[in-house]
Amino acid sequence: MVNYYETLKVSTKASKTEIKSAYRRLARKLHPDKNNGSEQTAIAFAQIAEAYEILGNPKQRSAYDKKLNAVHVTNGNGDSVFASANSHAQRWRQMIYEHRYNEIIDRMIAEERKESQALQKFLFPVVALFVSTLTVSIVRPNIFFSDYVGTLFRIIVVSFFVVGVIHIVGRVREAFDRFTYDDEDIHESILDETELPSRQYSRYQMTAMLIGGLVVCFGVGLTIGYFFQLKSVIEPYLFSSFPQIDVLMYPPIFVLVVDAMHSIALKSEA
Repeated sequence: MVNYYETLKVSTKASKTEIKSAYRRLARKLHPDKNNGSEQTAIAFAQIAEAYEILGNPKQRSAYDKKLNAVHVTNGNGDSVFASANSHAQRWRQMIYEHRYNEIIDRMIAEERKESQALQKFLFPVVALFVSTLTVSIVRPNIFFSDYVGTLFRIIVVSFFVVGVIHIVGRVREAFDRFTYDDEDIHESILDETELPSRQYSRYQMTAMLIGGLVVCFGVGLTIGYFFQLKSVIEPYLFSSFPQIDVLMYPPIFVLVVDAMHSIALKSEA
């Protein structure tokens, strides 16, 4: 019986996070791009994949631990077909290794793609929010309460503004759950000696960066707008010397439009 703990180089008491970290570390080390498609590496790659598939699943790990304890396995050697020198057994092993090798490659590509798309879903709205905030603070539009627009226009703008704000909050919440850790996790990990979060930023830090970015964009935009006096260049009656409610209304709407276009682009690539 193969000892999957030795395969992943972790202890039998390793946490789920430690097992996942060990698997990722070995998977990167044994990646085909780094080993010129070595057959020996492919076999090792398939072995760590099999180990992670068992140990990464709580139910399968529990059943495996019972079998491991029952036979008192202390090393990765066994008397099964995997250790047989028979030519048919070797051919069968090779087929299994190749199949698992391809499965893991596909899984890694899918996970990387999923991770990339999740990051894009956070970055695109944030960048769009910063750019739109900078733009409206430069131009300082005064259209919402202008006599040149009607009630219907205002209703449409307010509706899209509300939808845009809800959309931004949802995107930020998804990103926080995926890419940040809660500061309370640090406190609990110190108390119960569990593994510290591997994510780089806490939720407080990310919140501070988002708010700071908005403040900077708004301040820089106002400075540029006042310096060049852009209101006198384009339709003066539609623009104000001081920021109006439009400065708050339009950025969420712009984010909603940009993110909708990005979502369509992602679906077309799928």
